[in-house]
Amino acid sequence: MNNYELMVIFTPVLSDEEFLAAQKKYASLVTSVKGEIVHDNPWGLKSLAYPIQKKTTGLYWVMEFTAPSDFNEKLKIQLLRDESVLRHMTTKLDKYAVEYNFKKKSGVKTGTQKIMEA
Repeated sequence: MNNYELMVIFTPVLSDEEFLAAQKKYASLVTSVKGEIVHDNPWGLKSLAYPIQKKTTGLYWVMEFTAPSDFNEKLKIQLLRDESVLRHMTTKLDKYAVEYNFKKKSGVKTGTQKIMEA
């Protein structure tokens, strides 16, 4: 099992229920191949750096998960078929990125925050 992070930008015309349903769809796709959802973070509506399909905003969603290495192609096919997905990116995380994400979620200082001096 490898560690991955998936970022998806959904079309901004989705309702809250449709956005949640899309998140559950891809989360269940991961768990169907005996993968595990490590962390799920819906960012919500954000501005895009450049227009995609004449849209200037998108619904962002980030999911950290573990899955077999052959699962990425299946996931990519499903994401490309989905008309509500504007863009997606899957990144394989090394052990340092997994450790960094764990520290960041648990509130431990990661060494990248600025130290406030009085």
